[in-house]
Amino acid sequence: MIPSRISRFSASSFVAAGRHILKSIYAAERPEGMGAVVRRSLGTIQMRHHDPFLLLDEFWVEPNGGFPDHPHRGFETVTYLLSGHIQHEDFAGHKGKIGPGDLQWMTAGRGIVHCEMPVKDADDTASADTGAKDTLTTHGLQLWVNLSHKDKSCDPQYQDRRDHQIPRAHPKEGVTVKVIAGEAHRAKSEVHTRTPAIYLDYKMKPHQTIEQRIPRDYAGFAYMLSGKAHFGDGVASTAPSTRPREALDETRNRAKSNENRSRPFEGRAHEALILSQGEDADEDILRIQTRDEEAHFVVLAGQPLREPIVQDRLFVMNSQDEVKQTLEDFRQFKNGFEKAKEWRSDIAPKGYRLKF
Repeated sequence: MIPSRISRFSASSFVAAGRHILKSIYAAERPEGMGAVVRRSLGTIQMRHHDPFLLLDEFWVEPNGGFPDHPHRGFETVTYLLSGHIQHEDFAGHKGKIGPGDLQWMTAGRGIVHCEMPVKDADDTASADTGAKDTLTTHGLQLWVNLSHKDKSCDPQYQDRRDHQIPRAHPKEGVTVKVIAGEAHRAKSEVHTRTPAIYLDYKMKPHQTIEQRIPRDYAGFAYMLSGKAHFGDGVASTAPSTRPREALDETRNRAKSNENRSRPFEGRAHEALILSQGEDADEDILRIQTRDEEAHFVVLAGQPLREPIVQDRLFVMNSQDEVKQTLEDFRQFKNGFEKAKEWRSDIAPKGYRLKF
């Protein structure tokens, strides 16, 4: 539920209130796949989804780890690497590799089985990613974006973009924005999003202020990778129970000090900050500022589909019957999964067998 907004301006004021922070979610570490660690903010008990977004993982994968053969249906996976390299292979014969700063936007549609494994590359040690645990660890973000009912039956598709192919904006000195999807500060991505969305990678030097426009009907959030930044006009509520005990009281105090939304909310590393949403003309601005530290974060927003979401692990459909049918299709190798019957990836560990 979105609390009603209290105006803090007189009738003569022309300053827009802008979006504020509804909730902060701390993404704790958890094991995933083989030899991987993720910090999951969306797709947890604290927030199952934020329509149209289903999941966001910040991940680290060791050289011998990865995500062996597994299926998807009904949504898109968006992999954005910060350091290291990942090989990709699927049951239709598609193969590739992405490296630091690269993007893979994969539409699973009616069904795909694929494998994602890290690979050592000669320039891995040259990565400037400050969030990497060591020079051999692959570090990145994976976002899941829901598809509308009509698009859940589309054919699988890939959109790969190298780092140099992703447009950058420099709205002011000390602020750099990579426009992964959508448009911002006069820079526009060529990535086609079936579900309308923006995905922006911000790097800000200390003592900077910027305003990010977000379409009024988009649901959005920010995720902090490193440093500290202050967002919006304040905070309405938090979800501090996901934070470690030693940080719990501090988070509550941060929320309490912002109860009247008189100040921006301070976001810190590994926190997702859920933005308010409204139809008013003054709610399409997100104000962001840094103080004494640099900040690295992403801003994501998308047009809600407002359709039922029924998820069974790696399948996302609109009803229990559709999920049941998907499980049957996968197990019987039909309706989009025909190629999965004989396929085994070349890059997964030898002897690995998919169980589902």
